[in-house]
Amino acid sequence: MKIIEAEGLGLRTRRGWVYRDVDLAAESGELHAVTGPPGSGRTSLLLALAGRFPHTDGELRRRGPAALGQVAGVHEPDPTLTVAEHIQERLLLLGPVPRRRRQLVPVAAVRARRAYRRDAFAAAIAGAGFTDVPLDPDVYGRDLTPVQRQVLGLVLASLSGPSLIVADDVDAGSDAPERQWIWDALARLADQGYAVVASARAVEAGSAAIVHRIGDPTLPARTELIPPPAAAPALVAPRAAAQDQTSEVKA
Repeated sequence: MKIIEAEGLGLRTRRGWVYRDVDLAAESGELHAVTGPPGSGRTSLLLALAGRFPHTDGELRRRGPAALGQVAGVHEPDPTLTVAEHIQERLLLLGPVPRRRRQLVPVAAVRARRAYRRDAFAAAIAGAGFTDVPLDPDVYGRDLTPVQRQVLGLVLASLSGPSLIVADDVDAGSDAPERQWIWDALARLADQGYAVVASARAVEAGSAAIVHRIGDPTLPARTELIPPPAAAPALVAPRAAAQDQTSEVKA
């Protein structure tokens, strides 16, 4: 079943295109990767797919709830909470799975939410399938490595039993073995039935991810639509400035 469908999706601001002409359809059990250079609009696109950011062009259809993993500056670990406290807090906020939704929520997420008073950390880690990562429950958010931040974000996202999980910049600040591990972990989440969409600069060789590249250099760059400081007043496009000068001459 298709969980997310984007057709010709784009976001244009007064400074130009953030991203455009994105076609992406992800089904349950699929892992998709959005790649591109910094500034290509990867984060904005992921947030739009999750329903957390607007788009101006194209169509977007999503079935079921979406959850955010790690998104720098938007959805990050609290530096003053330990890993275990993050999990306990999220489970308390979510509460038990309503009976009417139990058929729609993965069994692992239901078990974790039932176990939050006993051993929430172990249940949550096992439910996400990440028992092979050295994640200390007593480490504070401020002390987590980049890959540990990604892991915690994915664990927290899985607890709500969403249809779609998105995670941003999954290869940031990590070495080759860590990048390989995180792509394998994302594939494991997809194998549990989630639709998973992650962004990165590139995808590790051998990954099962379906890759979508944005920020194609053949498209007009966003910076081309930003006027040089000396050519026109701030926030006025060069073309608009030329029209204003023509009007003054006619007057």
